[in-house]
Amino acid sequence: MSSSEESLSRAEELLARLEAARGELEQLASGEQQASPERALELLGELSELAKEVEAELDRAQRAAEADADA
Repeated sequence: MSSSEESLSRAEELLARLEAARGELEQLASGEQQASPERALELLGELSELAKEVEAELDRAQRAAEADADA
């Protein structure tokens, strides 16, 4: 597997985690779960970090693809 494919695969895994955290936050907001402001803040922080990680993986994938194209 090329480094660009590895980065894309990692980004997909991170996106799945991001979606799960977003879903939990949505459940908290809709009252489906016991509302906890602390948990909501924790989830928002997790979403932020995951989004940054996804962006970094996509940047890595793009750089690797460009390097492969130049080679």
